[in-house]
Amino acid sequence: MKINTFVNELRGKSVEELKEELVAAKKELFNLRFQNATNQLDNTSRIKEVRKNIARIQTLITEAGH
Repeated sequence: MKINTFVNELRGKSVEELKEELVAAKKELFNLRFQNATNQLDNTSRIKEVRKNIARIQTLITEAGH
């Protein structure tokens, strides 16, 4: 149910706010990949979770555009 809450939260935001969320998620993904490359990342499943969140945000931006 955590995913549904996240998506519902995103649906309440404007396109500009979604774009800001997207930038923040991409920065987080970059940092996670960097930590993974330097063997500092403990929770590797977080990378997959952030990638899916980026896809969710991009989907909502596309839906809002139409």
